[in-house]
Amino acid sequence: MKLYDLSLSGNCHKVRLFAALTGAPVEIVPVDFLGGEHKSEPLIGMNPFGEIPVLVDGDVVLRDSQAILVYLARKHGGDAWLPTAAEPLARVMQWLSTAANNVQHGPADARLIDKFGYALDKAHALRVSAQLLAILDAHLATRDWLELGRPTIADIAVFPYVALAPEGGVSLEPWPNVRAWIGRIKALPGFVGMPGIE
Repeated sequence: MKLYDLSLSGNCHKVRLFAALTGAPVEIVPVDFLGGEHKSEPLIGMNPFGEIPVLVDGDVVLRDSQAILVYLARKHGGDAWLPTAAEPLARVMQWLSTAANNVQHGPADARLIDKFGYALDKAHALRVSAQLLAILDAHLATRDWLELGRPTIADIAVFPYVALAPEGGVSLEPWPNVRAWIGRIKALPGFVGMPGIE
């Protein structure tokens, strides 16, 4: 399998991290993001949205980090990481939606503004971040993991941009349960970091 990757991307990090945790054999292919490689062939043919990560596994070409996590979990992680029964599957999937929405439009957008100069609405990103972190901290007050009493791809999907929140001016100091959860993820056997998450 090949993962078209950017080391500074939290979305790419989700995939690298999950592959490391499960031992999935992934070859990392760095993408020249600043040079616009993701907007030209062959990558634009693999993902017409012009975004990374992109995973290629033989004839299978997948875009979107959440979809890639689902694929790798089914191939390499089994029910431990992504259950097949209706209720536990839905409980995990609701956090993948949270990652694609609240996390992306909160701490991820705040980081894009502060670290990379994107012209996005910082006040909105901070409001979304505050709401997200309050909900996440309350949820984690009574559990170690987001769902099912064990690490799942729910945790992996939400983790990177929450851990990177300070790079967008979003403090994690008020959220002790979130910080403890980040520590538990970092302590998982096989954990790999990225710039900003060591």
